[in-house]
Amino acid sequence: MSTSFEQLQIAEPYVNKLKEMGVTEPTPIQAEAIPVMKRGSDVIIQSQTGTGKTLAYLLPALEVIDPEQKQLQVVVIVPTRELGMQIMQEIEKLTAGGPIRSQSLIGGAAVARQVEKLRLHPHIVVGTPGRLLELMKIRKLTLHHVKLGIVDEVDQVFELSSMQDAEAVLKGMLRTCQKVFVSATIPQSTEDAASRWLKEPVIIKINPSQRTSETLEHLYVVCQEREKIDTLRRLVRLIKPKSAIVFINVTDDIAEVVAKLQYVGLSVEALYGEASKQDRAKVMGNFRDGKFQLLLATDVAARGLDIEGVTHVFHLDPATNAEYYLHRVGRTGRMGRQGTAISIVTPKEQFILEKFEKQLGITIAPKAMYEGRLVDPALDRSAAAMRSRREAARPRGAAPASGGFAGSREAAAPAGAVRTSAAAADAREGSGAAPARPAAPGRTAAAGKAVSKAQRERDRKSKGAPRWLKEKQQNKE
Repeated sequence: MSTSFEQLQIAEPYVNKLKEMGVTEPTPIQAEAIPVMKRGSDVIIQSQTGTGKTLAYLLPALEVIDPEQKQLQVVVIVPTRELGMQIMQEIEKLTAGGPIRSQSLIGGAAVARQVEKLRLHPHIVVGTPGRLLELMKIRKLTLHHVKLGIVDEVDQVFELSSMQDAEAVLKGMLRTCQKVFVSATIPQSTEDAASRWLKEPVIIKINPSQRTSETLEHLYVVCQEREKIDTLRRLVRLIKPKSAIVFINVTDDIAEVVAKLQYVGLSVEALYGEASKQDRAKVMGNFRDGKFQLLLATDVAARGLDIEGVTHVFHLDPATNAEYYLHRVGRTGRMGRQGTAISIVTPKEQFILEKFEKQLGITIAPKAMYEGRLVDPALDRSAAAMRSRREAARPRGAAPASGGFAGSREAAAPAGAVRTSAAAADAREGSGAAPARPAAPGRTAAAGKAVSKAQRERDRKSKGAPRWLKEKQQNKE
């Protein structure tokens, strides 16, 4: 029996906003998490990427807010600017025309401008740990009246680089404040942090054995390291994805990779961690509008992004671990839609995918490109073997279509030598000289054999050469 938002006791204005957004029924994680959050319990929400976790915590969070009060009442902590802006867009859709005020407090923006906006007394803020802590230190942000603190992508927020900042922000909230941790993956380090900050948390996991979406297809293509860029180019030309994300591991290489991809004719832009807020927002806006086809990104930059229309994810570098692989492939196949993840790996990197298969309980199928299709490598190998057998079955000395070695000894000999022999015979006949004695059969056979051997040696050396080079060699002969 399906559950409706009305049955979850979501206020009518929000239900109407959801219908305008095209959301009519709650997902399983929303149906489970919303009632628990409305009771005021601390919660750990874990579910696959693309299952609606953002609305699962935003809807009860907005209902906690009392618009009559001027104090800040809800804080959402996020690891990246992009995720923060995405959540802000959801909040603005749900609160448009209403009394609730919201503000983003993310790094990369001007502090003075954010301080100025804080004078409007937002009820809910979405911020990165570093910027939130910075504003708390200069006493422009106080968390003493916060009723609900949410940490989205909590495993990423608690990475070593920002864990101290995040814990300092949580410490600024009252002990009675309700706290919620959200992510698709909850490693042991995150569970340890949860035990320090959450009081008897309710743990909500939807189908934990199914780590990735059932609508996702996992594939991989093998090539040499130097061929990865060209393999990606060929895959994009073959598949023609409307919109896709390409992942790499090292940020230092991102500009070089963009240049190489653009050089081979691909429509691609990069999401730089070092770029300004405005530049990153512009790149994301252009990608959402379909102004370019491929978004090149690192794991951190694309964490938690929900971009409609992304049909494919390409791994130009394999993910560093199974959790990162989960978050990467979660950028496609969201909310029941179809999606495809393709890893481009070298023979030495194949073992990484085998580890992911065991750890995640998925199958990553090998593929090869053959005659405009993605096929099983066995078919590609059989086609190559068939071509080799056809080449081997061709009779030795058989003339190619463009002319070349013929079966007769006259044809085998250089054309100039034949003409010279004929002219000498005519001269002898005109002078009355005795005709030349025919060569001994054994000697003639030996000469023909030597010519055939030389021709075979030339054929061996030119095997696999391009057609234009073979024709050039034949013209010389």
